[in-house]
Amino acid sequence: MPPVLAAVAGPAPQAPAPAASVPLVRTGSPLAPAPPARTAPPVGTGAVPLPPSPSRLPAPQPLTLSADHAYAARLATAGTAGGPAWFAERWTLDGPEPYAVPLPLDQPEEPEADVVPLSDGRVLIRRRVGGDRHTFSLLYPTGPGTGELMLGALDCADLALLPPSPDGASVLALLPGERSTAVWLVAGGGFGPEHVADVPGRCSGGVWLDREGRLLAVDRQMPGGGPVKAVVLDLERGGEVTPLLQIAPESNDRLLMADADSGLLLVRSDAPGHDRLGWGVLGSCLPVRFPECLRAADATLTPFAVQPGQMLMPESCAVALRIDGATGSWVGLWRPTGRRLHQFAAPDGWPAGSGFWTREGVLHLPYAREGAPCSVALLEAPVDEPRRVTTSGTGASGNTPAFGVCKPVPLGQAPLTGRTSPG
Repeated sequence: MPPVLAAVAGPAPQAPAPAASVPLVRTGSPLAPAPPARTAPPVGTGAVPLPPSPSRLPAPQPLTLSADHAYAARLATAGTAGGPAWFAERWTLDGPEPYAVPLPLDQPEEPEADVVPLSDGRVLIRRRVGGDRHTFSLLYPTGPGTGELMLGALDCADLALLPPSPDGASVLALLPGERSTAVWLVAGGGFGPEHVADVPGRCSGGVWLDREGRLLAVDRQMPGGGPVKAVVLDLERGGEVTPLLQIAPESNDRLLMADADSGLLLVRSDAPGHDRLGWGVLGSCLPVRFPECLRAADATLTPFAVQPGQMLMPESCAVALRIDGATGSWVGLWRPTGRRLHQFAAPDGWPAGSGFWTREGVLHLPYAREGAPCSVALLEAPVDEPRRVTTSGTGASGNTPAFGVCKPVPLGQAPLTGRTSPG
């Protein structure tokens, strides 16, 4: 089944439209009223200046979500006589009101530790011990204290945890070496860390393509250098590798996000001449498209959430993007069918890049600040102006010239079944 592989270049770079900020629907601990400078008209009544400069509070710690978005986890701090003490903290997000449960142990954690929540409420923590040893444990609340289940350890110089597996109970890690990358199951196995596969080349990233936790896309650079290309690992076939993205022979083509329901793919590629955000559809022969509204000269756009449940309708999926600029970070909302990137101020205390969509198109943005230690702001996806959808497969407009159109590389025997190929 062929993936999305051709590319289209657009006209000269243009600055994005001024950011708009609208009141957020709020749950959990209430947000303080916005100052007059942040007041904005309702959606669709015009643009206002970019979000104001961020406050001088410390940047919120990253927040990792479980596969089903029921839980989140981060490292939190508590002031002590000897300075800040770090500990794992679990957030519950699937109830009527969000709440946080601290998971401290006898000794504070190092700020470099990683935490990943599982769908059963336990939290995986990775600690670096010494120079090249990584230990793994599961933390969970037990009465007034914290329980810990040791899972084992791995000896390696570098290790990167992947997003939780779609099954909600497993977590894998990439261990890059000089000529290959090892894939290890560090949570969810029966006997501690288990070796899953060895992949030639140096791999990074990590995006799940299915709901079963079988197909994993990684960005790979072969030994000796060369371009970075996204490939698919079939974990039930010992990590069998098949190509995924081949936009141009020498371009760096990375996969950023994928939605298993619709097949929507969000990619970053320098095939148009410099790094651009693009989108395509898994299993389609149509080219990757690089919308002009996602082309920002003075900001960096990174997608972090895709609306689920849009079966066979990738163009209608709402996508949330983190926008990093000189004034800080804020939120962008966009659909492939739309020509506009809608921009909104994020709630104070938002761990930039954290959030998830509901099937109904409501974006949940967790945040934590003084007076609101565990809260979620809700933002509805704005409605785009209707437009005629291009069906020629040559880009966003009929007069957009094609760039680097290549013969699609098939996905071979990768078992991309369970839905009809869109496009």
